[in-house]
Amino acid sequence: MPSTMRPPELGEPLDPLPKEFAALIRPELPGLMREIRLEVIRAYPVYGRLLNGPNADAIRQGVEQALAAFVDRVAEPGKDSALRDELLRKFGRVEAYEGRELDTLQGAYRLGARVALRRAKAMGRHYHLSPTVILAFADALFAYVEELEAISREGYVEVQSRAASEVSALRRQLLHLILAAPPLSQSTVTELCEAAAWQLPAEVTLVALRSPVPDHLEAGLAGDVLADLDIPQPHLLLPGPLTPQRLAMLETALAGTHAAVGLTVPLDQAADSIRWARRVLQLVDEGVLPDTPLIRCEDHLVTLWLLSDPPLMSQVAARELAPLDELPASRRDRLVETLRVHVSTRATAEQVGEILGVHAQTVRYRLRNLDARLGDRIADPDHRFALEAVLRSLHLRGGDGK
Repeated sequence: MPSTMRPPELGEPLDPLPKEFAALIRPELPGLMREIRLEVIRAYPVYGRLLNGPNADAIRQGVEQALAAFVDRVAEPGKDSALRDELLRKFGRVEAYEGRELDTLQGAYRLGARVALRRAKAMGRHYHLSPTVILAFADALFAYVEELEAISREGYVEVQSRAASEVSALRRQLLHLILAAPPLSQSTVTELCEAAAWQLPAEVTLVALRSPVPDHLEAGLAGDVLADLDIPQPHLLLPGPLTPQRLAMLETALAGTHAAVGLTVPLDQAADSIRWARRVLQLVDEGVLPDTPLIRCEDHLVTLWLLSDPPLMSQVAARELAPLDELPASRRDRLVETLRVHVSTRATAEQVGEILGVHAQTVRYRLRNLDARLGDRIADPDHRFALEAVLRSLHLRGGDGK
């Protein structure tokens, strides 16, 4: 933390914790979250699998909410924390689905609190804060952890109370384990299939849903569809391929919500199918793909590939289009767009002109400019392939690569 920063005046008595303390600790949150993640994975390796699995974003959001809500409460006592509470209940549900005792999650919470206290002590030395301030922080922090544990326990108890008697709870647990990274052993999944009265298929099709899902949705699903709808990123698993009958069932059940259908894959690749489906929904949100009630990954495979790693594609674009960097932005944009149409269509100057709405002579002039600057790259098969991929990616993102 920069030494030139002056701390606010923090006086005593310190019950409750001074509101000004929030201004000091808020900038520490990103680094604190990274440190907590490392410590928790080191102490509880099981969470390494979850933090690298299909629910990683939801877990990260929950941790961020827990940290931010504490700071918000210091700055503004009584602030609503409904989003945090729901995410914490889902943490408890995950523990129950995976068959762990709640002690593991409680231990992770307390470890996170110790990491936060360690950082607060270092911050106190840096700002010459009164020891009483740090003690007040510690009291507030550990009281807060007890609150987090209590809320997560609600979700844990909710699942446990029905898991023994409801096949649906077993099936939800089965779905969770199928999507685990890395996948659990075949014998474990097979045993749970028997308990859940569900036949293990060779292939599966995953479906990503928008949250929240309508109340009627689950009732409209076929009996062999696995569903987890009470999580930030709800999803379904369909045994086998997406047949016309399955598609009709989905369209009826999903009325009132939006969804993306992943590819049909072998069972051990289920996590890939849901990852692609969620990425398609994200591209819809970004305006890249059309916003339709039911969108299928198989219709957008090239788009998924081209936009699978935008920062990397930006690096490729910077290298392939570097000879155009010295040009004014407007001229560069015109040349890039002309090059995109020319490379992707292999059309004549007249046809390119019709597509772009300019005269064929203008197209020829631009192509001569491009040949002078990119001639070797356009002629070389590898560079030409890279250029076409880059130009398609930039067009999908609606940018010019700058």
